[in-house]
Amino acid sequence: MVEAGDPGVELDEDGLPKRTGTWLSASAHIITVVIGSGVLSLGWAIAQLGWIAGPAALLVFAFIIWFTSMLLVECNKSPDPITGKRNYCYMDVIKANLGGVKVKVCGIAQYVVLVAATIGYTVTAGISMVTVGNTSCLHRYGHDAGCHRSNTPYMIIFGCIELILSQIPNFHQLSFLSTLAAIMSFAYSFIAVALSITKVAEGGNHVETSLGGVRVGIDVTLEEKVWQLLVALGNIAFAYGFSIVLDTIKSGPSKIKEMKKATSVAISVTTIFYVLCGVTGYAAFGNKISGNLLTGFELDRLFWLANVANVCVVVHLIGAYQILAQPVFQFVEKKCAEKWPESGFIKATYQIPIPMSGNYDVNLFRVVWRSIYVIIASLVAIILPFFNDLLGLIGAAVFWPLTVFLPVEMYIKHKKIPRFSFTCFCYEALSLFCLIITLVAAAASVRGLIVSVKGS
Repeated sequence: MVEAGDPGVELDEDGLPKRTGTWLSASAHIITVVIGSGVLSLGWAIAQLGWIAGPAALLVFAFIIWFTSMLLVECNKSPDPITGKRNYCYMDVIKANLGGVKVKVCGIAQYVVLVAATIGYTVTAGISMVTVGNTSCLHRYGHDAGCHRSNTPYMIIFGCIELILSQIPNFHQLSFLSTLAAIMSFAYSFIAVALSITKVAEGGNHVETSLGGVRVGIDVTLEEKVWQLLVALGNIAFAYGFSIVLDTIKSGPSKIKEMKKATSVAISVTTIFYVLCGVTGYAAFGNKISGNLLTGFELDRLFWLANVANVCVVVHLIGAYQILAQPVFQFVEKKCAEKWPESGFIKATYQIPIPMSGNYDVNLFRVVWRSIYVIIASLVAIILPFFNDLLGLIGAAVFWPLTVFLPVEMYIKHKKIPRFSFTCFCYEALSLFCLIITLVAAAASVRGLIVSVKGS
């Protein structure tokens, strides 16, 4: 923590440490945040939509997110884009520009998404872990050895790891996990693309693809086609979901321009990568592609590389889980401390000596609450271990409220656009269109989860 009075420290106009970021560093940070496990579902999403609608959907989502990101950047400093006060997170921007009930809407949406994502990460990690086990068994004992196992024990193992890591009291002590998670996400994403390209280049697999994706009456029924198409839109929304990097650019008259440039570059690079990953995945496996791209290489000669990628997925998700769960932990702990300030159970800490590591501060409430959270998240994941439907639901939940509705509403108010003007109508029409996409994708994902639970 740097205080405003500390000598030798450069400060910004708000008295806090000076920002030194450039458009290049900011764009690199955004790309790191965006590329994650959602990329593994894009081949399946392309298969549901086909060669034309699939890449087109990726481009449309990219454009919408780019456009609303530009609006958000304009509202980043308030009340004036050049001299306004500094905002540190998305919630600060909402509070500064909108206030009132929309701040609560933002908060609820953010925490719901964080909780849902930790459940989704548990499912994804379990799939990757069981894939490594199945693949190793198949190549050791043969294809008739009955190697396909349940995901449940692996999700329990993942939950136990998170149970331990969740007891780290300070979020900033997890910075190493964030860095490691970013490295792992790039690693498995590039490996997935490389494996798909290799499979296509080898030929001989005779996969079937089509302009319209999976074929009605051959691969799926008409009803299944419609529902899976909508789930695919939710999966694409999940892949593009990210928190805009706010106020990392150094101050100056060109700051807004630099942040727009950083966001544009990041979204362009990510979109190229996503289209490449989705298209190569669909080309490699065709209409029979699995929901998670990395589960399709069990019988390939490069299975060991796929195993490396799946291990990278698990390591990435171990860190990513904590990055998402820690704000939830701290929010509940803060609210409970404010409500029961005299409670010894909530406030008291005890020191436990750890050899060669000093003393570890234990708070009983923190231990109990965080343990309950991880256990419940793991149980829900075990009950709903359905990768694409779960990602579709999370993507739909975050897309409209956080990515479209709030930035649009902020920009209209920030620029004082008349409510019944043509410009306002266009912005609201975009928001309504995205709301419809969100609702139908969410409905399809919920329906898919229900059908999957009944059939399991």
